[in-house]
Amino acid sequence: MKIPFLDLKAGYLELQPEIDAAIKRVLESGWYILGEEVDSFEREYATYCEARYCVGVANGLDALHLALLAMGVGAGDEVIVPSNTYIATWLAVSQCGATPVPVEPDAATYNIDPARIEAAITPRTKVILPVHLYGQPADMDPILAIARKHGLKVLEDGAQAHGARYKGKRIGAHGDVVAWSFYPGKNLGAYGDGGAITTNDTGIAERICVLRNYGSRVKYVNDVRGFNSRLDPIHAAALRVKLKALDAWNARRSEIASCYQIGLAHTGLTLPFVPEWAEPAWHLYVVQHQQRDILQTQLGEVGIGTLIHYPIPPHLQQAYAAACLIQGQFPIAEKIANQCLSLPIGPHLDKFGVSTVIAACRKMV
Repeated sequence: MKIPFLDLKAGYLELQPEIDAAIKRVLESGWYILGEEVDSFEREYATYCEARYCVGVANGLDALHLALLAMGVGAGDEVIVPSNTYIATWLAVSQCGATPVPVEPDAATYNIDPARIEAAITPRTKVILPVHLYGQPADMDPILAIARKHGLKVLEDGAQAHGARYKGKRIGAHGDVVAWSFYPGKNLGAYGDGGAITTNDTGIAERICVLRNYGSRVKYVNDVRGFNSRLDPIHAAALRVKLKALDAWNARRSEIASCYQIGLAHTGLTLPFVPEWAEPAWHLYVVQHQQRDILQTQLGEVGIGTLIHYPIPPHLQQAYAAACLIQGQFPIAEKIANQCLSLPIGPHLDKFGVSTVIAACRKMV
C-alpha cells in the first residue's frame, strides 16, 4: 500500500459537485478578473479570520511583498525574520530593497524566539515578521509588546496557518497584517497559485488594493507604480467552497496529529511540542531524527511519502551568498534543517494509513 504525503485529488473528489458548480458559475459569468467572486471570498475569509479586511492577490510571496510595501518598507530598511522558514519570507523583504535580519527559533516550537528579537533591532528596523511555521502559531504577545516598545510594525506570515488559533483567537489580525498563501498544498488551497492579506488597518488594506492592480484605483489612472497581482475569480470561487470545509479538515488533521503524538511517543523521534495557548492548524507534522535521510529512505521503500521542510535554511542558500552569512551562524535553524522530516497528515489520510505510518516509524527508529 502506498501512502502519499498529501492526496490533493481526494479533496477535490469530496467537494466535486460544489467546486464544479462554482467554477462553472465563474465561466458563465463572463467576468474573469477580480469582480464579485473575489469580493465575496474576501468578505468571507476576513470574517473567518476575525479581521476587518481581506485583499486577494496572486500568491503568498506577493502577499508578503505588497504588505511590506504598504507598511513603507524600502531600500535601507531592515526586517526581522526567522532563521528557520521557507525562503519566501526572506525574498519578500529583499524584493523591497530591504535587508532580512535573521533571528533563531525556539528549538521546541520551531517558531521565532521572542526572547532573541530585541537584540536584533537597530535604528533601521522597520518590521518584525514572525512565521506561524508548520501551522503552529508564533508567540504573538511578546512579539507585539516588543514592536510597540520600539515603534515597529508586525507582519505575520500565515501561509501555513489557515484556521490556527493563538490564545483562542484565530490567526488573522493579531499584528498589523497577515499574509496568506493558497498554494494547492495548503490547508486552504486553490487549484494554482493564490494569496491574500488580512488586516484591521483600513489604510494598509486600501494601499494593497491599489498596489495589486497596477497602482490604480480607476482604470487607466495610475497613482503609484504598482503590480499585477490579483486573485483569480476561478480560484476565489473554489476557495469559497473549500473554506466551508476547512474547520472539518483541520479537525481531521488534529486527530491524526494526536494519534502520532501517542503512537510515536518514547521512540527515537523528537515530536512536535504544542504550547498550551496554541491551537495549530497542523499543516505539517514535523519530527526530528539524527539519521533523518536514512529514515526517509526506509519509509519510502515501504511506500510512505515524506518531505523535508526545509533542507537548506535561507542563510545558506546561494541566493543569499552576498549577505556573507556562514554555516554555523544559526545553529538551531541548521540542526532543524538537517534533522526534520514531515510525515503524512493530510485530511484524507485514513485510520489505516495513520496506523501504517506509526508502525513503520516505530519499527525503524
